[in-house]
Parts: sequence; C-alpha cells; structure tokens
Amino acid sequence: MGGRSEAGATVGVAEHGNSAFVVTVAPNGSLLDRRRLALTSGLPTHPYHHEGAWAVGRYLDSPWARPISLGQAVALIERVHLAAAQGAGAGLQALAAALPMPISSIALRRCPALPPTIAERIADHRAQLVADSVLYRQALAAAAAGRGWTVYWYEAERVFDDAAMALAVQDIRAFLDAMGKCCGPPWQAKHKLAAAAALAARGRRGT
Repeated sequence: MGGRSEAGATVGVAEHGNSAFVVTVAPNGSLLDRRRLALTSGLPTHPYHHEGAWAVGRYLDSPWARPISLGQAVALIERVHLAAAQGAGAGLQALAAALPMPISSIALRRCPALPPTIAERIADHRAQLVADSVLYRQALAAAAAGRGWTVYWYEAERVFDDAAMALAVQDIRAFLDAMGKCCGPPWQAKHKLAAAAALAARGRRGT
C-alpha cells in the first residue's frame, strides 16, 4: 500500500487477543515508544472461536458454552468488527499524537486467506480458529492505511532474521535485549516481536 513519505517512524505490532503490543522506532532504528493498545472493551474477545463455534455445535461440552443461534453469532461478530475498527483508529491516533515525528509505516503479522463472509468463516473450522486474530490485525491495517501509512505484512517465522538483515547485525536478540534495557520493563516476548517487525519493515523501504 502506498503512503506518506518514508522518512517517518515505523510501528511494529504483535497482536495479543483483543489487544496489541506496539513498538515504534525512528528512522535510525532507535526506540521511540512502546505501548499496549486495547482494541475492544465490554465485548467477547474471541467471538469467532467461542460464540461462533457454539452456534454451529462446537465445544458445547465446555463449562462456559451457552446457546446462541448463527444469526446472533454473526450479529455479535459484526459488533466486534465495528468496535475493533473504532479502537484501532483511536489507538493509532493517540500514538501518532504522542510522538515527536510523523509515522510513515506499520508492520503487522501476515493474515491467512479466509472465506469472505462471517457465516462462512464460522462454518470453516480452520478459518474459525484464526478469524479473531485476523479481525484485529485487519482493523489495525485499515486504520493505519486510513492515516496514509504504508502497511507491511511480516512472517513471524522469519521476522527476526529480516530485522537482523535490515540492521546488518549478527545477534538480533542481543540488540533487542539492549533496547529493552534502555526503556526498562516491561519488555516481553511480544515487545521484542513488535520491535523486530518495525525494524524489518524499515529494511524493506529500499526494496
């Protein structure tokens, strides 16, 4: 996707349920910001995996299952989609306002292809298992694109190698550990993944 000038900061994202660990780096690779964005509140966090599954008869023997029709599940998931879009927009707006320079790009974990409709995703067991995570990633991607940011999609299996190549360093884990020591706790695995994604995206600007 095209966007504004690539001279700005880059945001890396590691999603976690209905929230996202977000690490932003400057053009020189230094850390600008790290935060956790809550994308929804007061709604089920995994409506495809829970309510959607129950609607088609899956996991009904679980203690938390409850009766729900397919129509009710679809309507609920539509509400979560809308809330996630609003939460992503607000979260990225707050992030942009807090930084000393403009943001030009964002890196998100690549989404698998899914059936086109909510009902079809619920019916497809494989799709239903990953659809919640895709929901939140796509909400962030749409909000970022709406702000004119370039959206990069990374592969979690190779993003650390891509970050090392972008930085021309041999030990990317040591680099990320040092970054975490500079900013202080918390600096968890999700922060490191988000940071690696941001650094790898910087390396793709010239490709």
